Amino acid sequence: MAKIIAIANQKGGVGKTTTAMNLAAGLGVLEQKVLLVDADPQANATSGVGHDPKNIKDGIYECLLGKVKAKDIILKTKTPNLFLLPAHIDLVGAELELVNLPSRENMMKQMLSEVSDNYDFVIIDCAPSLGLITLNSLTACDSVIIPIQCEYFALEGLGKLLNTIKIVQQRLNENLVIEGLLLTMYDTRLRLSNQVVEEVKKHFQDMVFKTIIHRNVRLGESPSYGETIIIHDATSKGAINYLNLASELLQKEEKRKSQPKELIDSNE
Repeated sequence: MAKIIAIANQKGGVGKTTTAMNLAAGLGVLEQKVLLVDADPQANATSGVGHDPKNIKDGIYECLLGKVKAKDIILKTKTPNLFLLPAHIDLVGAELELVNLPSRENMMKQMLSEVSDNYDFVIIDCAPSLGLITLNSLTACDSVIIPIQCEYFALEGLGKLLNTIKIVQQRLNENLVIEGLLLTMYDTRLRLSNQVVEEVKKHFQDMVFKTIIHRNVRLGESPSYGETIIIHDATSKGAINYLNLASELLQKEEKRKSQPKELIDSNE
């Protein structure tokens, strides 16, 4: 069964979609079969891996409402071992249509349970909000990665997200853990970037990924070509960063699997 990871932060512009796309691509290159789930009505992950949302007839919206099966609308991408469960703008309406349904927080969990056995990892790109779709994503996933940009107000709103995760753990998904905090948009030339790195590591210590995602022109331009950074420029700093992140994630997973179950439970 796949490990399901949500990429979440209600703050916009922190690199969620960039991370979802390129972590998934990095895992694919490392011979893991990956499903990228676009759970953001902006559908940037869908276009970023080469599919025009305007041409998507059925997406995650129709899946959540039970109109189609997820397995019937999964798309291939240019990146090896990377598949897409797409989105289009109609996903905005899902928040309203799901609100009156019974067990509305579990719709994505039910949807993914039908396909997760076919993959090693499922990566969910969450919207920049703490709405019902993001709540569904947190209920469905095993862990969450929180991107934090190395800029002013980096920790703004983080407390609210952590509180939401705690509520989900208590009420909806007791097995949910924070996979890690990921520092993004790091610029070695700026003193502020270094200060943010120091502050985040001081407060969160081992929760912070060792890999840091640097600002990189090629990383920023790759979605406009409908390509992950691995396909767009495999030698760029952005590609190397996300391959390192994928390797770090796999190492953490191997370490977790090798631990006795009692030790895992006590750590969590």
